[in-house]
Amino acid sequence: MKIKLLLIVACLIWQVKDSNAQTAVQSPLSISWQPLLNNYDGKEQALSELIIRNISDKPFPWQGWKLYFNFIRLAEPVDNQQPLDVHHINGDYFYFEPNIKGKVLAPGEELKYTMISKSWVVNFNDAPQGFYLDLGDGQLQPLPGVKMLLPKDEKAFYRVGGDREMNAAMIYEKNEHYQGAKRLDGVNILPTPVSVEQGKGSYVLSKNVDISHAPRFKAEGELLVEELERMFGLSCRISSAPNARKEGIQLVEDKSLDSEAYKLSVTKSGVKLSAGSGAGMFYAIQSLKLLVDPTFYDPKNTKQITLPFVQVSDKPRFGSRSLMLDVARNFQTKEQIYKMLDMMALYKLNTLHFHLNDDEGWRLEIPSIPELTEVGSRRGHWEAGKENDWLPPSYGSGPFLDNPRASGYYTAQDFMDILKYAQRRHIQVIPEVETPGHARAAIQAMNVRYRRLMAQGKEQEASKYLLQSAGDSSVYRSVQKWNDNVMDVSLLSVYTFLEQVTDDIIGMYKQAGVELKTVHFGGDEVPNGVWEHSPAFAKFKKENPAIKETADLWVRHFDILYKMLKKRDILLSGWEEVGMEKVVADGKKKWIPFVGLQDSNVHLNVWNNLGGNEDLAYRLANAGYKVKLSFVSNFYMDMAYYKRFSEQGFYWGGFIDLEKPFSFIPYDYLHNQKQDWLGRTLPDRVLSVAEKLTEKGKQNIVGLQALLWSETIKDEEQMERMIFPRLLAFSERAWAQAGAWETETVSNGSSYQDALKKFFAVVGLQELQRLPFLYGGVTFRIPTPGVKEINGKIYVNMELPGFEVRYASDGNTPDRNSTLYTGAIPYKSNLVFKAFNKHGDSSLPISLDGESAK
Repeated sequence: MKIKLLLIVACLIWQVKDSNAQTAVQSPLSISWQPLLNNYDGKEQALSELIIRNISDKPFPWQGWKLYFNFIRLAEPVDNQQPLDVHHINGDYFYFEPNIKGKVLAPGEELKYTMISKSWVVNFNDAPQGFYLDLGDGQLQPLPGVKMLLPKDEKAFYRVGGDREMNAAMIYEKNEHYQGAKRLDGVNILPTPVSVEQGKGSYVLSKNVDISHAPRFKAEGELLVEELERMFGLSCRISSAPNARKEGIQLVEDKSLDSEAYKLSVTKSGVKLSAGSGAGMFYAIQSLKLLVDPTFYDPKNTKQITLPFVQVSDKPRFGSRSLMLDVARNFQTKEQIYKMLDMMALYKLNTLHFHLNDDEGWRLEIPSIPELTEVGSRRGHWEAGKENDWLPPSYGSGPFLDNPRASGYYTAQDFMDILKYAQRRHIQVIPEVETPGHARAAIQAMNVRYRRLMAQGKEQEASKYLLQSAGDSSVYRSVQKWNDNVMDVSLLSVYTFLEQVTDDIIGMYKQAGVELKTVHFGGDEVPNGVWEHSPAFAKFKKENPAIKETADLWVRHFDILYKMLKKRDILLSGWEEVGMEKVVADGKKKWIPFVGLQDSNVHLNVWNNLGGNEDLAYRLANAGYKVKLSFVSNFYMDMAYYKRFSEQGFYWGGFIDLEKPFSFIPYDYLHNQKQDWLGRTLPDRVLSVAEKLTEKGKQNIVGLQALLWSETIKDEEQMERMIFPRLLAFSERAWAQAGAWETETVSNGSSYQDALKKFFAVVGLQELQRLPFLYGGVTFRIPTPGVKEINGKIYVNMELPGFEVRYASDGNTPDRNSTLYTGAIPYKSNLVFKAFNKHGDSSLPISLDGESAK
């Protein structure tokens, strides 16, 4: 097990990208982190060790400095002998101070700090990050990225029984379920159309393409011209006049087709796309692009494009096919959002749920309230007790305000550009304004605004948008460890603020010429204890006898927002809690569907299908709410693929591989969801008492949504790698009609296995061969090889076809020039394997001897 004890280099050295533009001073310290034990002291907590090393050539003093960092867990020393005192500021923001139990560090010397963190450790995302020194003289020094040391004992990190690390042999055994076609036959379009009939022969798409379109498809025709020129270098001639010879590509109106439905025909005469709406024609064009073999996408290709003779008839299963992107925790540029919109459009998604603000950032300019972005869009070194005009570092963003992930926002013009870009691709953009929780960025921005205006003697104007009650001593802590992130909804100014934000957003949509159908007002994860000691709430109760407890404020809050939007002819959307209320039953408080907003066309994203909420989505749909199934167990793209220390992503909702979204059964999801988030079998009582979907409820399931939260997303490639190829499985489930396997009595029956293997083959041999050439190149996760010893020989397999596996025999990480695996090889220790695509991108390394290589 020599390799298992080595430092992770290729995949486990986390280089936190602090901006150090403001300092040229080399850090004197380095930090390593060593996980030691889960379930420490018999509790759901972990023991780990920080190793602080003096990497300078001078002694490092043990006084007069603070060491700041971010950590997603609450931390405390294991005992009173530790050489540092830890202080939790707020959220995931902490600092260490040296105490008398430490000593001056000589050059090369190291010191250890052992701590308890208040939850399990599973992978490298659980590590503290973003360390920087404050030397007390205004000089801030970011430290090198934290070096991760592998757990010394795998079994010490089992959370529950059977909770093993996903090792090489387990991956091999899992991959055995996916082994299928090594090549593709026939026409394969993702998501799968309703019907495909392939003929004999092919049509050559010449370098000069004639495109004719019905008058109503002018916009779609012009976009097609742009795409064909950009993707394939074709020269196109476009006309609204009918093509008498019916050659080239025709965009034809067929009023008999449903909205978003289309037909695609390729014959010896040419290509005919038929639809009854602009959206339907747009999706016909996407299928045409996907009909083109990936080899023709390569800019080096010199051959003429050939299209197989085919007849396609298609329409979507669900009207709303959505992706949520969180740009609040870590920001993404307008250009990256364009790229994601292009990829959504290609695979026929039609809704971008834009998570524009949260505790850690406000990312949309609101022209009438400039402080929201002046303050709320910036993160940097922050000291408690001082009047900071920005937010503190989060998720390792470091001390400096110029970090582009921590600081950034979309101007009103940027946002309108995004709206128009999306509209042209028949994508609706739903803006989310978090309320009342997850609102710290807004709250702090309005506090700064209040101080500025009060200093000018403008008390009335200062209080206009205030979101907190002065003197509120309520004690609470959010899931993300904030103690001041909830708007006080007993304040009238909260609604003045939300109304003004809404009107500014409406104005941007109008100016962009885009219809605003709904605003998402959040509503999730408001912790217990809020408002209980708010002076504003105490005053409000006296003036409103109907309000007796904080739960009454909750119901009132979303009723006000619903009516405010209704006056503007806009629908209310929110997370599941928006359609729920707390009641007392058998002496206990529990959440039930809220009667007041039922059958009011309120749209809810239901993410929680865990721990007693397995049937929550169906309960809300049956009660009269429009539901988008947004389950953490299947559609959260920020979850890790499986339990392995080197895997990026969180895991609190379970591990999500490529099969999880594919296997989802929208109208009977418990049919094949037999395990909880920890992989334990669901008790029969859970399955037997779960509420079934009624016919009314079925009509209220309006769509599916994939989601990418960005706590662990530090750059564009990480974003894309977490989304792809899983988004392909999601699009298949959101668009394609129900497969026969959805009603099989055995969830892993033959028709399911056949469909799964076919889908994996199309993804590996076709779609992932196309992605490197799309929109500047799309990064995707390359599967880690499975490796198993059988009778003294090493066998290797892959989850997906279309990759080559190379190996090194000396314990080092393989590269593109390493030995190619072509078949079983004799067993020896220190073999390390890695998968590559044709462009040199690679998987994580893996070895039978342990997690990774030197």
